[in-house]
Amino acid sequence: MAGQAQIQNASPRGLFITLEGTEGAGKSTLIAYLAEMLQKQGHEVLLLREPGGTEAGEKIRGILKSPYLSEPLLPETELLLMYASRVQLVKTRIIPALERGVMVLCDRHDLSSFAYQGGGRGLPLETIKAVRRAVLGDFRPDLTLLLDLPVEVGMARVSQRGAKDRFELEKLDFFKRVRAAYLEAAAQLDYVKVIDGAQSPEQVRKAAVAALESLFLPDNAYNGL
Repeated sequence: MAGQAQIQNASPRGLFITLEGTEGAGKSTLIAYLAEMLQKQGHEVLLLREPGGTEAGEKIRGILKSPYLSEPLLPETELLLMYASRVQLVKTRIIPALERGVMVLCDRHDLSSFAYQGGGRGLPLETIKAVRRAVLGDFRPDLTLLLDLPVEVGMARVSQRGAKDRFELEKLDFFKRVRAAYLEAAAQLDYVKVIDGAQSPEQVRKAAVAALESLFLPDNAYNGL
C-alpha cells in the first residue's frame, strides 16, 4: 500500500462509507481491501453488510435471500423488510459507532432499495422515499462507491460461485433495470462516486482510495442530498 495518502479525519465523528452495485460487481473484495487499508493507517473500522449486521437483521436477510419460500414476496413486503433490517442496523450499530469516531464500511445501504425495489421491482420512488423518511429521516452516507459494470459480466462472475440466492436467480432484464436505476441516482447525488467495476482490481482499488482521499481535501464541499 505504499504511495497511498494517509486518510485522516479531522472530525471527532466517524465516516459512513457504503459500497453499491449489481451482483458480481466486486463489492465484497473491495470493502475488505478498504477496511484493511484503514486499519493499517490506525483507524478503528466497523465492517457491516445489508441486509443484516444485527441479530434481527440477519434473520430478515435469511427471508429476503431464500429461494425456497413457499410463497413469493410482494415488492412492498421486500421493501419493508429491507428497511426493517436497515433501521435496526443504523440506530443500534452505525450511529453509535460514528459517534465514537469509527470508520463504518457497509456492503449495501439505502441506495440499494432505490435500485432493486425501485428500478428492479418497479415500486414508485415516492413510496420508497416515504418509507426512508419515516425510519431514517435525513441520515445519509458520507460517501457511496458505486461499482458499475455490464450486467452480463457481473452475472458471469456470479455463476462461478455456486448456488444462487433469490435475487441472483432473477433474469437479466431485472438487473439491467437495477443498473439503470443506480446510474440515474448517481447522476443526482453528489455523495455517490461511480467506479468502473470492469477495470482491473488494481485500477478499482486506486479509484476507490482516490474517492476516500477526496473526503479529506481542505476545499471539499460535500453537499449530500
